[in-house]
Amino acid sequence: MRLRIASFNLESLDDRPDLDPPLEARIAVLRPQLLRLEADILCLQEVHGQKPAGGGPRRLLALERLLADTPYRDFHRISTPSPGPHGQQGWVADVHNLVVLSRFPPQETRVVAHDHVAPLAWQLLTARPPVPEARRLRFDRPALFLTLAPTPDRRLHLLNLHLRAPLALPVPGGKERGLAWSRTDAWAEGFFLAALLRAAQALELRLLVDSLFDADPRALVLVAGDFNAELAEVPLRILLAEPGDTGNGLLAPRALVPLERHLPADRRYSVIHRGRRVMFDHMLASRPLLAHLRDFDVHNETLEDEVETELAVAHATQSSHAPLVATFEL
Repeated sequence: MRLRIASFNLESLDDRPDLDPPLEARIAVLRPQLLRLEADILCLQEVHGQKPAGGGPRRLLALERLLADTPYRDFHRISTPSPGPHGQQGWVADVHNLVVLSRFPPQETRVVAHDHVAPLAWQLLTARPPVPEARRLRFDRPALFLTLAPTPDRRLHLLNLHLRAPLALPVPGGKERGLAWSRTDAWAEGFFLAALLRAAQALELRLLVDSLFDADPRALVLVAGDFNAELAEVPLRILLAEPGDTGNGLLAPRALVPLERHLPADRRYSVIHRGRRVMFDHMLASRPLLAHLRDFDVHNETLEDEVETELAVAHATQSSHAPLVATFEL
């Protein structure tokens, strides 16, 4: 059977009445992109939650409007919950939820947040005034893990993730305003901590992947989402665990393979940032799953520079990320 799996960062999908552009204008651009994917499984990032007008738990109302009149409307929908007690009552977070839409019912779902790597304790070095207690640094967002059965004899392990952007963590007394810092030492510490958190979350997910291989060396594994990093950067190298890094060819069966290598080098980009074409969104497959790959594509024809668009384009409707789609034959 043919199986199409896609990933798309919708970039702050919301339906607040004060939004410019309004949600309907964004739907006119985003819905055709979703339909073009023809996905059986769709990993989404940056899906915001909304409270119903009559009250009740926060839900994915903007996403429901986007999916109306599409086949995805009837798919199984799995999302990350709101942190804390509200999540246990069925609420989603107000911003940056992860969502998986699947034609197949999930056999297992799990939110992965500090399951394998504890929150990091750090004593701030540059805070003004000094902060006496060590801080516990937590991941910005959890990852979403599912096990699905696309065919009766095949189990697919899927991870949907959105790693932290490479922006410095705030340090007390270190900023003037917004993104402007007042001291280089504070910025340097904040930037280091952001890199540390990204690497730690990549490590957590690598440990999860290794546990899947421990249980089944021929596991079908796919890790997809917005990594906010390119292949040569630390988070990807941790997740891939390629023989060139481990120095041991016998570990190659445990390495993950980036599916963008299926494309010519000039097609490998999902974002344009300050005039540079970069691949921040990825799909990483286990070698047993790679054996079933028949095609991979990045729908980047309409991308515009995310920085120039923010400065020069009024009412920008499209995401600054391109969707990815992989086709397998199982």
